Amino acid sequence: MPYDPNLDESLFSQSIETETGRLTVSVYSYNKGAKKLQISRENRDMEGEFRFAKMGRLTKDEIQALLPIMQEAIKHMD
Repeated sequence: MPYDPNLDESLFSQSIETETGRLTVSVYSYNKGAKKLQISRENRDMEGEFRFAKMGRLTKDEIQALLPIMQEAIKHMD
């Protein structure tokens, strides 16, 4: 069965912006299934627009900023 975006329910989403882009922590449930946490990265291009990027590695500052958001996201996974 192919992916159907209509079955993907966003339960939580919060972002932080850095000098170079944005990190977003989200909780999703696909087709009423298990709730899963997703972390995504978007970098700014030359025009200042956000573009999706591979998550890759995190700096210490990014981790420290994400941890409280991840703790909040856990509350939406019960």
